[in-house]
Amino acid sequence: MKNIAVFASGKGSNFEAIAKTVKSGMLKVNLALLVCDNQQAAVLGKARKAGVPVALIKRQDFASKADFEKAIISRLKENAIDLIVLAGYMRMLSAPFVHEFRGRVINIHPSLLPAFKGESGIKDAFDYGVKVTGVTVHFVDEEMDHGPVILQREVAITGKDTLDTLEAKIHKIEHRIYPEAIKLFVQGKLKIKGRKVIRLR
Repeated sequence: MKNIAVFASGKGSNFEAIAKTVKSGMLKVNLALLVCDNQQAAVLGKARKAGVPVALIKRQDFASKADFEKAIISRLKENAIDLIVLAGYMRMLSAPFVHEFRGRVINIHPSLLPAFKGESGIKDAFDYGVKVTGVTVHFVDEEMDHGPVILQREVAITGKDTLDTLEAKIHKIEHRIYPEAIKLFVQGKLKIKGRKVIRLR
């Protein structure tokens, strides 16, 4: 069984969705570790409630980003992590970190990448006035919100939507699509070829 680590900095709704899918048996992985950089994050309580070990590793406790990431890498190796799942982790991973785990780090973003990159993807799409936005799960590379796409789902924006209702629709899709993408990875059904992901049968 594959060992996965979830990285999160905030509320942890995607962590919670993944943990529930694991508990139900629909996603057959060992949720081995939560990595968090924020001691105030609500996700810490959710991880402890789910019985998932927590690595609270704060940037301010280290002299450099390199030392900070070395501490994270050490915990990942201690737990023999096969896949890193970024779920609202508000730090950009360095190129050396990405290189260390290339092809084993995935991220979820609340837009149809490459549109509306950055931390306010939902608001940016809403403010721009597009009729369709969505959710993207992708492999992580050295650029922000970039890398080969694993799955995408569209979400319509209607005239009745507010930013709050759109956020709710986006999160609902996120909670479905992320476990699905993780399942494809652990079943060995994803292969990166150049900038694309090939789905194996």
